[in-house]
Order: sequence, then structure tokens, then C-alpha cells
Amino acid sequence: MKKKDNIFDSKYKSHDFVFDEKVASVFDDMVSRSVPMYKESMMAAVSLSKSFVKSNSKVYDIGCSTGSLLIKFAELFNDKSIELIGIDSSKYMLNEAKKKIQKKNLSPKVFLKKQDIEQKLNINNASVVFMNYTLQFIRPLNRQKVLEQIFLGMKSNSALIIIEKVLGNDSLFNRMYIDLYFRYKASVGYSDLEIKNKRESLENVLIPYRIDENIELLKRSGFKSVDIFFKWFNWSGIIAVKD
Repeated sequence: MKKKDNIFDSKYKSHDFVFDEKVASVFDDMVSRSVPMYKESMMAAVSLSKSFVKSNSKVYDIGCSTGSLLIKFAELFNDKSIELIGIDSSKYMLNEAKKKIQKKNLSPKVFLKKQDIEQKLNINNASVVFMNYTLQFIRPLNRQKVLEQIFLGMKSNSALIIIEKVLGNDSLFNRMYIDLYFRYKASVGYSDLEIKNKRESLENVLIPYRIDENIELLKRSGFKSVDIFFKWFNWSGIIAVKD
């Protein structure tokens, strides 16, 4: 049973958001209630990957958190020649992922690596790379460098699949989407205080781009074919293919 996220309640002391032990312990509940259509968008990403995954290749999840996507992928793909690799910079997230993976008898196997995503990424022979809710936490100055490193480690006709929080192209719609998102969070049980505290905690940590800015960033990094496969107000899924 998932441990309930109440980190940002009345006992919360203000600080910048970090993926520490406390967050990791409640992350599965936090992400399922904080990200609209989380399960649906994750399944859409895995479904898209079927057109690109190849035997004798590697599948990466960069910012794998507690390993949910990798577990789902491994349950749907019974190919022992595929190597699944989860990368995260938080040892606490990886500890939670390890516990979940050990409870499963997965084939292909899942390997977990602690790595600073903003430093050199060791990506090679990749047919699919997932990067969900991760690019938004990378400092803007480092985003293109990270994407270029991913591109270089990918095979021909391989896919990078990203899901991100995004800004609206127009300030009118952007304010509207944010308001709808806060109403959504209230509808799943978060109090006004929790919503406020988390928003302030993330303010200087999660820096979203507009969809067109993300697409341009991907194209500058080498991807020629880029498309939107999912959109829910200020959340979007983007697929980029290396020719």
C-alpha cells in the first residue's frame, strides 16, 4: 500500500523541493495525485515505445524515480536480450525502486544507476529513452547538453519519450491552466495550504518551458522528427526520433 503524501501540510517547514528520503517514501502517492493522468500518460509512453524498441539494445529511464515505468515496461516486454537501465540522482529514489523491483520476477532485468543527470550521461546502444517529469528539473543552461548526450547514445530509428509540465503559449491560457491544475489537486485531496506550500517549494526548482521551446530544444540537439503525443492543459508528452 502506498504511503500517503502529507509532506506539505501544517507541519511543513519552508525549503526548496528536494528528492530526499521523505519525498521518496511517499513519491508514488505524490506523483499519482499531483500529475494529472499519470498512469494513462505513462502507458501511452510505453505503448509508443513498442514501435522503436529492438532486441539486443538498451532501454533507459532517465530520472527513473521509484521505477514504476521500468517495471511496467518489463512486464509488457518479454525479451531477455533487452537491458533496462534506470538512472536517478537521488539514492533515496533508487532505494525505493530497488525494493519494488525485487518484489517482481522481471524479464528483462532492470539495472539501477545513481548518476548526476546534469553531468556526463553514459548512454549507449539505446533504442528507447524515457525522460518523464525530469527535464523540467534540469537547470535550463544544461538542458541542451543533456539532450545532446542522450542523442549521441541512441541507435538509428530510436525514440526519446518525454513528459513534462509546460507553460501555455498565451498568458491568458497559462493562468487558466494553472487554476484548473490547482482545482484538480484539491479534487484529489490536497488542501489549499498543501498546494501553496508545494508551489512555493518548487518555484526555483521546477522550471517549465513552453511546448514550442521544448520542441526547438530537441531539434537543436539533433532530433529531426518531433511530435506531441499527449496534452492535458499544462502537461504534455513529446516524442523525438533519431533518424
